[in-house]
Amino acid sequence: MTKDRDGVFTRLRAKPDHPVLELEVLDRWDRDRTFQRLRELNRGRPKWSFIDGPVTANKILPVHTAWGRTLKDVFQRYKAMRGFDQRYQNGFDCQGLWIEVGVERELGLNSKREIESYGLAEFARRCREKVIWSAGELTRGEKRLGQWMDWGNDYYTFSDTNRTRTSNTSGGS
Repeated sequence: MTKDRDGVFTRLRAKPDHPVLELEVLDRWDRDRTFQRLRELNRGRPKWSFIDGPVTANKILPVHTAWGRTLKDVFQRYKAMRGFDQRYQNGFDCQGLWIEVGVERELGLNSKREIESYGLAEFARRCREKVIWSAGELTRGEKRLGQWMDWGNDYYTFSDTNRTRTSNTSGGS
């Protein structure tokens, strides 16, 4: 690759290596702190939130989830360019049938009785383990897509904070 005479543009090869180019962009954003600088620029300005249901943490990043997350990122970037302060909070749905069914399959369990024989506490632990593994894989995939989020400040539906908030708003104890 070479710079043009003004040193502004880098010429692309006749057949670009897109994955390499993508990694270079991600590296530059990281090195230049592009996302952090954008957040600092918009801090204290009018707020805007993208409220979406968190993705179920039971798998690696599938195409349909990547598509939805990309659209979310586009909306958030547009609002950021308009000067809005945002949370950029990523989230994971940690309860549900899909997680349990996946763990049942991994363990070769086929009925409620087999789960009870295996042990409910151990089964729940394995489900939580699956969620934590999947959250890591989903995050890795979303970062690779170039999505901007407040990574490390993720929202998990199994968190004590979430359970307390849900209980308080639903009238539970």
